[in-house]
Amino acid sequence: MMTYSDSESSHGGGKEYKVFRQFSRDRLLYEMLGESTSGEGSKSSWKVLIMDKVTVKVMSHSCKMADITDQGVSLVEDIFRRRQPLPSMDVIYFIQPTKENIVMFLSDMSGREPLYKKAFVFFSSPVSKDFINNIKSDISVLPRLGALREMNLEYFPVDSQAFITDHDSALVELYSEEAENSPYFEICLYTMASRLATVFASMKEFPYVRYRAPREQDGSPAATRSLIPFRLAEILWKCLEKYKSIPNYPQTETCDLLILDRSVDQIAPVIHEWTYDAMCHDLLNMDGNKYVVELPGKHGGPPVEKEVILDYNDPVWLELRHAHIADASERLHDKMTTFKAKNKAANINRDGELSTRELQKIVQALPQYNETVEKLTLHVEIAGTINECIRDMRLRDLGQLEQDIVFGDAAAKDVINLLRSLQDASTENKLRLLMIYAIVYPEKFEGDKATKLMQLAKLTPEDMKAINNMKYLGGSPQSKKSSSGFSLKFDGGQKTKHAARKDRTGEEEETWQLFRFYPMLEELLENLNKGQLPKDEYACMNEPAKDSKSQRSTNSTAPNGRRPAHSMRSRRTPAWARGHCSDDGYSSDSVLKNVVPDFRRMGQRIFVFIIGGATRSELRACHKLTAKLRREVILGSTSFEDPPQYISKLQLLSEKDILKTPPKPHNWS
Repeated sequence: MMTYSDSESSHGGGKEYKVFRQFSRDRLLYEMLGESTSGEGSKSSWKVLIMDKVTVKVMSHSCKMADITDQGVSLVEDIFRRRQPLPSMDVIYFIQPTKENIVMFLSDMSGREPLYKKAFVFFSSPVSKDFINNIKSDISVLPRLGALREMNLEYFPVDSQAFITDHDSALVELYSEEAENSPYFEICLYTMASRLATVFASMKEFPYVRYRAPREQDGSPAATRSLIPFRLAEILWKCLEKYKSIPNYPQTETCDLLILDRSVDQIAPVIHEWTYDAMCHDLLNMDGNKYVVELPGKHGGPPVEKEVILDYNDPVWLELRHAHIADASERLHDKMTTFKAKNKAANINRDGELSTRELQKIVQALPQYNETVEKLTLHVEIAGTINECIRDMRLRDLGQLEQDIVFGDAAAKDVINLLRSLQDASTENKLRLLMIYAIVYPEKFEGDKATKLMQLAKLTPEDMKAINNMKYLGGSPQSKKSSSGFSLKFDGGQKTKHAARKDRTGEEEETWQLFRFYPMLEELLENLNKGQLPKDEYACMNEPAKDSKSQRSTNSTAPNGRRPAHSMRSRRTPAWARGHCSDDGYSSDSVLKNVVPDFRRMGQRIFVFIIGGATRSELRACHKLTAKLRREVILGSTSFEDPPQYISKLQLLSEKDILKTPPKPHNWS
């Protein structure tokens, strides 16, 4: 009776290549909702969809309500809420395989008067044999079962190439001072591994499982924390071994997975990232992807507020989100000017006499014209607000010093001078600067040096917990050589200057001011693609053969090994962010159309999973590397972190009694 969902991977085999998010969406809509109907009815018959608190999140991260309705679902219900009987309708259960859910399902469908006609049951992760036997043992339920299947889809897509396992408090549960003694430690790891495994089961991918190797072996709490990537890899591997019994699941490796934790790069979560996406989430009062923007009133009236959602349904957002804020602002201005100049609907009052056919075209284009102008106006206002924040907070000076510290171009006097000149800077910004300084120059925080810096920055001991608690995450192998007790310096290999990153200016397509910074993830993934990850730092559960690297990647460089030359200060948008133009004077495609990379000749996928939260700079790097390496790079994490939330969690790591609920962002002054 129990079956598995038999989807084919979109990779290879001559089938259409589907990007990560589309793959998840199509499985939910077409494999689950679209195919669930009883023999007596047609596929257009209305159905009920019942979910639990986890699966409703899975569904909402992948599909809109309109998508669900299009598949014949007229009612969406919570499995634990009281529901009215609908004995003439079929029902789809998309639920976790828990005892409570099984009991509720049997209660709904057993006896003489079930709530629904036919039940199609889909589990989000593997279900135990005991639960299956419980269902089969109820003879009144068996004839009413239309399907009993494992969907193996218990992750939450947050981007076309990113997902989370929804462990917002993983940093606290796994890395706090007494985490290993908490019952949440094992629960968090096992749930994380189970959800991560469903990514590979769902996509029919079997990965080479690499992980950051333990840096300590002495049985200390620090050693336990450094073992976490290995522990996750170990539990995940056991899950993947079980998946080999799924029909069409590959028996040999098809992709790469790299498991990291936040210790690999503690700069990325706190440095000011200058892309449109990062600046929106860093500087604006956003609620997830929602933002309330104040627009000028029409005809000189009062300003009006409008809630906007910045996500994959907004083509302007998709095109500009990874662009430098200065670049995004200029391109928005150019788009608005060009669109109004060329679009005939905008020039209806300025043109001469128009033919009936031209008038008809203009009338047809007006709704699209108004929509385009409204969309561009929204983004122009948002970008303008961000630029005001940058000026008011003097972020250019602060950002320049942050990057100079990272690349070894700043000394102690530069930090002291800026702190003296920016007395009115926010507590958060001064703390972020000192956190970066502590990561690159841990010796500057020895003894009473930290106290003097705290006093100069006018920070409190509570604020400084964020800096002190970075020791719980550990650092690179170089930490063993440091006399400071903990070093968070990453190996830049520089003798002449103290740097946490190699300056790659000149290697990229374009360089804007304050755009030098790149997350360590970018360098690690490039090395993984070339088969050059150090084995003593990044171990593998199933070590590949030496000649397998060339089969997994597609060469995207010129024969001489160098990428084509490009202007250092070019305003041209990189190819992976450019759209095609359709300019007939009526269309808005040239402004609002976004084009994804060409996936037809991709190498095998690369998955990377970060324990403790991923950053927007790391998401940008994954999109960039997808085009550069010709391999779809998919970023997974326990959560996505913006600087205030990350700092709040760091401050909790030393607390003795940590609440289970995720920490609230600190109200920075």
